[in-house]
Amino acid sequence: MANKFGRDVVQRYDQNPILTVDDIPFPCNTVFNAAATRLGDETILLLRVENLQGHSILVVARGTDGYHFTVDEEPFMTPSRDEPFATYERKGVEDPRITFLEGTYYIVYTAASGYGARLALAKTDDFRSVERVGLISEPDNKDGTLFPRKVGGRYARFDRPMVGDTGNIWISYSDDLLHWGDSHVALPVRGDCWDSWRVGASAQPIETRAGWLEIYHGVKSTSAGPIYRLGAAMFDKDDLTHLLCRSSIPILTPREYYERIGDVGNVVFSCGAIMEDGEDERITIYYGAADTSICIGTVRVDELLQWCAIGE
Repeated sequence: MANKFGRDVVQRYDQNPILTVDDIPFPCNTVFNAAATRLGDETILLLRVENLQGHSILVVARGTDGYHFTVDEEPFMTPSRDEPFATYERKGVEDPRITFLEGTYYIVYTAASGYGARLALAKTDDFRSVERVGLISEPDNKDGTLFPRKVGGRYARFDRPMVGDTGNIWISYSDDLLHWGDSHVALPVRGDCWDSWRVGASAQPIETRAGWLEIYHGVKSTSAGPIYRLGAAMFDKDDLTHLLCRSSIPILTPREYYERIGDVGNVVFSCGAIMEDGEDERITIYYGAADTSICIGTVRVDELLQWCAIGE
């Protein structure tokens, strides 16, 4: 299953892409950026699908081995017709992240409208029905993902408020999952590196022996357009203000044809990863390629730590 070329820290599945527009059982433009979780014996992917109007909806795919999936016949979430969500989801529901927290699957997603991007929260127990909880950020904010347990007695999340064209990863806290504050920068852009323009949380935070692992995306602006790559950062388990290290190089960069050519070229972008059972702490990363397909990569935590620079 490994990428035979070995050009990145993350190894590509040799049958990528695993899902394309041809696997969606209704007319649409494209599929990309899947959240991922486990529900009993199933692996659940929550796909961002762009319909023919150009608006994003969320669709569930189900599989038993983590590599082969069947897509539900009907969408899981479409833009709401009920306020206050309808106004802020008019352009779509985008880029979900799933966190299993206190016995419930919480979904942080981006509500897109002419008023900008806002974070919104929904929940489900079975990925058959869904309940919207609330709008949980001001504009312009996206790339939100919840931690799977309280840290320091409070709920915690990563998010990415924008300042002009630049976006850094912030950490925010809440007592009720609806009202958020005590925010501070957790992971800034690095002006001289591959993540010099924007960074954003990708997968939900994963608790490892070494700390909280966050797979993030980093963007570099070039004369030919932006390049989206993946990186990794490790945070202290009990003090999220303490960044232990971050990857000095990208762990996955667009190289394959399906990552470089598509609706938005030169993009690898993850919204979900799963820690596999076993002592080797192997991570399966589900990522969107060129905003046109869903792919898989795998890596062990110790392999990531080899490229993780302290103090960066």
